[in-house]
Amino acid sequence: MTEQNQSETESPPKKQRRSANADKWGGKVMEQGFCMIPSLLLRAQRRLHLNPSQLAVLLQIIDHWWDAARKPYPSKKELSSRLGISERQVQRYITDLENEGLLRRQERYGDHGGRQTNMYDLQGLVDKLAEIEPEFREARELARKSRKAAASPGWRPKKKTGADKDAPS
Repeated sequence: MTEQNQSETESPPKKQRRSANADKWGGKVMEQGFCMIPSLLLRAQRRLHLNPSQLAVLLQIIDHWWDAARKPYPSKKELSSRLGISERQVQRYITDLENEGLLRRQERYGDHGGRQTNMYDLQGLVDKLAEIEPEFREARELARKSRKAAASPGWRPKKKTGADKDAPS
């Protein structure tokens, strides 16, 4: 192949398209990895009875969940190092998450019979989010309809009756 023919058959270098996340966070930051978290988990934190520390532990565990078929198994030592808390505190928060039904610990053993880090089954969290999702969807739809109505010409808020004024807000 001549040099001219070769250059004709080679396609020009493709322009690298940056992702929306790379645009927001920067390419170098995104190259370090990212974790998919459903917004519902963050919006429903109180509904799921999660204090900030419990949520932080849960998010760290989720960060190790790369594949639906492969449960995460970070060590308590790694979680404590990432969060700046003791391994015992991590263990307490994991117990809290287990008591809420959001995760289930599963012991792991190596081929040699020795203990390995626990594996964490997050199906309880998945199920709880699926259970409350319709209520959040309905609330979102009602808010959308309310905004649409408020944008209509001539719309006025309803006057509160005496019973409405006494109701807790």
